[in-house]
Amino acid sequence: MNDKTELDARIDALLVGAIDLHCHSGPSVMPREIDHIEALREASQAQLRAVLFKDHYYSVTPVVRLLEKHYADLGITMLSGVPLNNTTGGLNRYAVEHGLQLGANIVWMPTFSAGNHIRHDHRHRSLPTTQEMLQPQMLTVVDDMGRIKDEVKFILDQIAAADAVLSAGHLHISEIWPLFEEAKARGVNRRLVQHPTFVIDANLRDIGELVADGAFIEHSICMFVEDSRFRFFDPETLDGLIKAGTVEQTILGSDLGQINNPSPVEGFRSVIRICIDLGYDDSQIRAMISGNAARLMGLDKAATA
Repeated sequence: MNDKTELDARIDALLVGAIDLHCHSGPSVMPREIDHIEALREASQAQLRAVLFKDHYYSVTPVVRLLEKHYADLGITMLSGVPLNNTTGGLNRYAVEHGLQLGANIVWMPTFSAGNHIRHDHRHRSLPTTQEMLQPQMLTVVDDMGRIKDEVKFILDQIAAADAVLSAGHLHISEIWPLFEEAKARGVNRRLVQHPTFVIDANLRDIGELVADGAFIEHSICMFVEDSRFRFFDPETLDGLIKAGTVEQTILGSDLGQINNPSPVEGFRSVIRICIDLGYDDSQIRAMISGNAARLMGLDKAATA
C-alpha cells in the first residue's frame, strides 16, 4: 500500500462517526450545490454520525421530521434549529417555541439579519441570494445602553428550559459577551460561537476566554480548505485558533453546500488532511470532528438514556 493510499484510508477511518453541525444544503433562496437528501446520502456513504441542517432564512426543523420518517435507513442522526432572522420574525419567541416543540436542537441568534453582519456585508457582498430580496432590518440583542433586550431574555429562558444549544449567530463579539453572561445566568448550559474570526471579529484572547467560560468554538471548514471559494485563512491560522480554543472545546463544521464548492464530506476529508499535516493525532482529530460536537448537542447522553 503506497503512502497516499494509507493516508486516504486513515482519513476514511477518521470520517466514520463525524458530525457536521453546519450543513448548508437546500432548498434555499441561496444557491446550493446539494439538497438535504443528497447531503444525507453522502454523509451515510462516508458513515458520518450526524448532520445539522442550517438555513439562514427558515427553520429546517419540520423538514427534518419528514426526513427522519422516510430516510431513517441511512443511519444519520438529523439535527436542526431556528434562525432568528427577519424571515422568522426576528427575535421571535413564537418561532422559538414552535421550533423547540418540534425538536429543534439549536437556536441561532441573528445571522444574515444581524446588524453586525449587514455592516460587514455592505463592504463586500459575498453571499448573494438567487433573486432580489427585501432589504433586511438590522437586528441586535442589546439596547442602546448595551443591555440585553427583554425579548432576548425570554428566548434565553426558552432555550434553557429545553436544554437546547444557543448559537451567537453573526453577532459582534461585543454583543456576545453580555448575551452569554445573561444566558449562563438563566441556565443556558450549551453555548456556541461559530467562525469567530469571520464577521464576529473575535481575537485569540476572546476565544480563550469564551472557552474558559464553557463555550464551544466552531470553525468553518470552508474557510481553510484549498478548493473552497471561501478560503480566507491558511492552515497555520487554524492551528493557532485550535490552540487558543483548545482541542477539547473546538469543533470543525463544514459550512458547505454552496454552488461551486466542495461538498460537506469532501470538506471534512480536506480538513482532516490539514489537521494531520499540522501534527494532530487521531484522537485529537476525532474530538474536533465528532466528540466535541456530540458533547455540545447531548448526543452521547441521548444514546444512553
